[in-house]
Amino acid sequence: MPDAPRILIVDDDAIIRDSLQAMLQIEGYQVLGASDLTGALQALARTPCGVVISDVNMSGGDGFELLRTVRTRWPETVVIMITGYGTIESAVEAIKMGAYDYLTKPIIDEEIKLVVERSLAQLALVRENRELRRRLDQRFAISNLVGQDYRMQKVFDLIESVADSPVNVLIQGESGTGKSLVARVLHHLGTRAPKPLIEVACGAIPETLLESELFGHVKGAFTGASTDKEGKFKAADGGTLFLDEIATATPALQVKLLRAIQERQFEPVGSNKTETVDVRFIFASNVDLEQEVESGRFRRDLYYRINVVTIAMPTLAQRVGDIDLLARRFLDLYASKLSRQLDGFTDEALDVLRHHPWPGNVRELENVVERAVVLNKSGRIGVEDLPPKLVERVVSAPINVAYQPASLREALEGPERAVIEAALRCHGWNRQQTADALQINRTTLYKKMKRYRLDQPEVEQVRTT
Repeated sequence: MPDAPRILIVDDDAIIRDSLQAMLQIEGYQVLGASDLTGALQALARTPCGVVISDVNMSGGDGFELLRTVRTRWPETVVIMITGYGTIESAVEAIKMGAYDYLTKPIIDEEIKLVVERSLAQLALVRENRELRRRLDQRFAISNLVGQDYRMQKVFDLIESVADSPVNVLIQGESGTGKSLVARVLHHLGTRAPKPLIEVACGAIPETLLESELFGHVKGAFTGASTDKEGKFKAADGGTLFLDEIATATPALQVKLLRAIQERQFEPVGSNKTETVDVRFIFASNVDLEQEVESGRFRRDLYYRINVVTIAMPTLAQRVGDIDLLARRFLDLYASKLSRQLDGFTDEALDVLRHHPWPGNVRELENVVERAVVLNKSGRIGVEDLPPKLVERVVSAPINVAYQPASLREALEGPERAVIEAALRCHGWNRQQTADALQINRTTLYKKMKRYRLDQPEVEQVRTT
């Protein structure tokens, strides 16, 4: 049975060792034997085992020494200790050192079978958790944020700078720009990654329920509160609380949020008991919170509290040069999910994608590519696979030229500047690539950039307080 779990039995009493081996082999396990510490370590080095059953007292070193070595070199291996002279003190010591269980001789077959079954179940759970963690780390790695545009490079730099910091982070940008993904990457790159990331879409929860959802409530606090309920603040204790659409919070809730964010303390609805939590806060807004403050719709003191570091997410229209990268990433993703073999996009399809204004930003592009993968029959995404309205909007977009008294040279300056700026953005302000795309030499491009004051890319300021 090559796939059966492997068990190593270590005991200098050959009768006990052989009887345990025979009994466990009958149960379907692969069983190895060793008579001392040296033999046990050599066996484990040759053939890793899921479970080690070791006597405490044996020649050449005791079971506790074996336990220490196994915990260091093979941390996933489960160790079960057995002894003929058990004491409470030695049992406590074994468990503290990481032993799964501690049994006394004479060994009862049913007892050892049950312990082995449970230890293997724990081993399977550990391995499953490790695999889930690996997948989670892979899913929320910073590599999943795609972008060569200088704005996205600034976002990447900020993420790496603050991921391990406890400071509050505000992510601002239009819907569909990737604010939620940035929040998840921030959490999983930091020291709080093993703890929970709790997400709350403030705008999706009715105003009357949002306070209870955040802070919890006690039984009888309001009609329908039949039991105590733990809120999101408590659930995020030790981890991260991500409050999306924070601008939708009512003035009354903003007051309570100010204290909870500042002091990490709150009272559940209907309770006088103050709860204290250790939470890292990340906020997101699809509207400019500074404008909301000026208009009186958002508290200034709360704004200053949450706006310690701001990450500004650019729209997809501002990072045209990333459209090809994102489209190909989504193509690979959905082709894999749907088990399709697709050979990229036609030039015409990419041209349509580049010229679409993308009001839904990256989320809209993802939906368009997913649809194209589902509908494609030719093995390559073409214009015919794109939504008709998207194609029509790009093809039929009117060119509006308002005539003003001026020479032809002066009249063409505006469009020429716009074309050069768009090309620079598309190629991440790389002058050689831009010159090649515009089919002009680099010197000509440089002169025009100086003339139109395009020699330096616009740098958006990142506000910190």
